[in-house]
Amino acid sequence: MVTLNRIYTKTGDKGDTALGDGTRRPKHDLRIQAFGTVDETNAAIGVARLHAAGEMDAMLMRIQNDLFDLGADLCVPETAKRAEGRLRIAEAQVERLEREIDAMNAELAPLTSFVLPGGSPAAAYLHLARAIARRAERLMVELAAAEPVNEAALRYMNRLSDHLFVASRFVNDKGARDVLWVPGGNR
Repeated sequence: MVTLNRIYTKTGDKGDTALGDGTRRPKHDLRIQAFGTVDETNAAIGVARLHAAGEMDAMLMRIQNDLFDLGADLCVPETAKRAEGRLRIAEAQVERLEREIDAMNAELAPLTSFVLPGGSPAAAYLHLARAIARRAERLMVELAAAEPVNEAALRYMNRLSDHLFVASRFVNDKGARDVLWVPGGNR
C-alpha cells in the first residue's frame, strides 16, 4: 500500500518529477504526459459517477481503480532496473471491459448516425471522459513508438474509450435519449 504523509516534497520545483523507479524526467516528458492524461480520464469518470447509480457506478468505480493500476504501470518503464514484479495492466482487465461493453451493447438499438455528447448529465460526462481517454491513448501510442509500453495497457485504453461510449448510450435510457448528428443540419 501507499502511505502519503507529506503532500508536497518540493522535489519538482525545477520542472522535473520522479518515476516509480526513482529516475527523474522533465514534467513535459511524453511518459509523464501519458499518465497525467490517464489521471485526467479518471477525474472525468469521477464526475460522471456523480450521475450514475447501481451497476453503472460499480463499473465506473472498477475502471477508476484500473486507471490507478495503469498509472502505476506507466510510471515504471518496462526497461527500468526495478521493473520486474511491478504492477502492470493485465489482459484480464481488458477482457472485463470487453464483457461489459458486450453486455451493455446487447441492450442498445443499432446507431443510425454519430452521437453528439449530451442527452443526460451522465452521458455528457462519459463522453468527456471518452475524449480524454482517446487523448491518453494517443499519447501512450506515441510513447510506445519511442520506448516499450505494456501492450495490454495500450489495449486497455483502446477498449476504455469504447466502453465509455457504449456506457454513455446506456445511461441515455439505453440510447433513447441519444442526441444524433444531423449532417449539414444547420446549413
